[in-house]
Amino acid sequence: MPELPDVVIYIEALESRLTGQLLKSLHLISPFVLRSVTPPITSLDGLSITGFRRLGKQIVFCFENDLFMIIHLMVGGRLEWKEAGDKAKGRNKLAALDFPTGTLILTEAGSKKRASIHVVHGQEGLSHFDRVALEVAHAGFTEFRTALTRENHTVKRFLTDPRMFSGIGNAYSDKILHRARLSPFKMTSKLSDEEIARLHEATTSTLVEWVERLREQAGVKFPSKVTAFRPEMAVHGRYRKPCPICKRPVQRIVYAANECNYCPTCQTDGKLLADRALSRLLSEGLAGKPG
Repeated sequence: MPELPDVVIYIEALESRLTGQLLKSLHLISPFVLRSVTPPITSLDGLSITGFRRLGKQIVFCFENDLFMIIHLMVGGRLEWKEAGDKAKGRNKLAALDFPTGTLILTEAGSKKRASIHVVHGQEGLSHFDRVALEVAHAGFTEFRTALTRENHTVKRFLTDPRMFSGIGNAYSDKILHRARLSPFKMTSKLSDEEIARLHEATTSTLVEWVERLREQAGVKFPSKVTAFRPEMAVHGRYRKPCPICKRPVQRIVYAANECNYCPTCQTDGKLLADRALSRLLSEGLAGKPG
């Protein structure tokens, strides 16, 4: 699932190409991607885009007449940009938005179609999609600690809960916890102030670092390699590969439709986490929640 750094880069690419542009037409190739009825999606035709916003992992297109289109990419959704005159090829297309300068295409890989489009009117309509979670990349330590200690969960679950922290998912939470040298199994109520400080620093620095990294990789091009599995990641997607710090094999726990990757040496005092116990704690109440 595209997370905060990926969504930020998507939005920057969209802003540079589409702010002020007129939406000529929107084609629903898969009608099931549209999850709202009122206002009708046709009400966007002929309107100009005034800007973009991010709500968690959702991308908000701001139009004239106080209309908003919210795209949630979920796990397999991606955006592609085709310059005017380029032929749009490929499979898995859900929708195509035609502009004078090109076409924006929403695709989704896999058989489970979870990506969605909603159209709403006004700030009140938009507010229904805002979890009012903490924007942790720019949060101070006190704000961070207050949010973290509001409920008692595993740190992994807390980081990925869209009600708590905005835009963090499975991949970047693995990276954050490795950098903070914390077990994903540790309960938030058991964290010391020193551990919370480490987690705060790791969270903010990881998100800022990866936004800059992805921005540099994309350059002036539209992002085309949006993935949760990157070779530069410390542990995510690197099961049995060497930890970049201690060189011991990375381990994993598989739960629901996700997996948790960690280094036993750096994070759990050499202990291998028990699949059944951690899977229960991590997936309890979290599986299937949109971000």
